[in-house]
Amino acid sequence: MFPDRTGFIIWVSDVKAARNLEKYGSLHYVSRKMQYAVLYVNAERAEETMKNIKRLNYVKKIERSYRNEIKTEYSGEFEEKTRFYGM
Repeated sequence: MFPDRTGFIIWVSDVKAARNLEKYGSLHYVSRKMQYAVLYVNAERAEETMKNIKRLNYVKKIERSYRNEIKTEYSGEFEEKTRFYGM
């Protein structure tokens, strides 16, 4: 139904220029204070898109987001520890 997406954290030197990243994928967030942007792209074209983004002069570094690889379904096998923290 939905295409597989991959996220990139892109460290930039110019936050205003980071708005131009919208043409490569879905620009999710831009941090002015820490100067990075979060961009989601199609997984099939992720490597090609990353090469194109690296060529931009305002891009310092690109990191791949591992959010989609983190396990989000938990089982109830573990003992509940709330009794240790009760009053």
